[in-house]
Amino acid sequence: MSATPPLTFLYAPADRPDRVEKALASEADVVLVDLEDAVAPAHKEIARANVVRLLGELPAQRRVQVRLNHPSTLWHAADVAALAGLPVAIGARMPKVESGEEVLALAAALPGRELHPLIESALGVERALEIATASPQVASIGLGEADLRSDLGVDDEAGLTWARSRLVVAARAARLVPPAMSAYTHVRDLDGLAASCRAGRALGFRGRTAIHPAQLATIRAAFLPSAEEVARAGEVIARVADATAAGVGAIALADGTFLDVAMVERARTVLALAERS
Repeated sequence: MSATPPLTFLYAPADRPDRVEKALASEADVVLVDLEDAVAPAHKEIARANVVRLLGELPAQRRVQVRLNHPSTLWHAADVAALAGLPVAIGARMPKVESGEEVLALAAALPGRELHPLIESALGVERALEIATASPQVASIGLGEADLRSDLGVDDEAGLTWARSRLVVAARAARLVPPAMSAYTHVRDLDGLAASCRAGRALGFRGRTAIHPAQLATIRAAFLPSAEEVARAGEVIARVADATAAGVGAIALADGTFLDVAMVERARTVLALAERS
C-alpha cells in the first residue's frame, strides 16, 4: 500500500475513453475506471477494450483501480482476464462483496494485486471484518451506499450511520487504511457535499469517491486538517520532544490536557496530512 493514503477518488466510465483520459489527467489521487454500474450491458466489451488500451502504460505515480463486474455476471471472467494483463500496480475494485470466499477467489486469479472490496448489502456489512481480513491483498474496504440504502430501506444519511461506523471499525481492526466515503450523488450541491464529508470524517473516514471533477476540491478541503488542528498537533509533538529531552514522564498541553500514545499518533497523522495541502 502507498505510504500516503489518498483523499480523492474519481470515477470514470470505461465506455467513455474521453472521460477516462480526463480523469487520468485530473488532480484526483486515485482514478476509478468503472466496468460495472456506469457501463450499459451493450457497452461492456468496448469498455473492457478501452481499459486495456488506456491503462497499458501509466506513469508510476498515477494510482488507478478498475471496478470489475460481479462474479455472478457474464462479464466477470473477461474483466479479470483483461486486468491480469495490465500492470500489477493497478488495483481491482470489487463490487457487492458479501464473503471472504469472494475475496480469496479474486486474489487467486490476480496474485500480487491490491484488492479493494466494496460492501453494498446488509450481509456484507455484517461480514465486514471477514472480508477485510480474507487476504493480504486486501488494501482497503469501502461502502457502496446506493445499493446499501436500497437493501436497508433507508432514505437519508442518518440511516447509514451504523453501517459506516461498522466499516471504519472493521478497517481499523484489519489494520487497513481508514475507508473512503461513498460518492455524493448531488453533483452541484457542494455545500451538502462538504457537510456530508465532515460528518464522515467525524466517524473516522478519510477521503471520498467523486463522480465529477468539480467535487474533488471540496472533498480534499474537508479531509485536510484545519489550521487549528495543525497547530495543536504541532504542540503535541513539541511537548513530547521537550519532555523526552528533560526525562519527564507525564506530559500535558498548555490547556492542561494530558497526552497519551493515541494522541501522539493522531498528531503525527494530522501533520502528515497537512503536508499535502
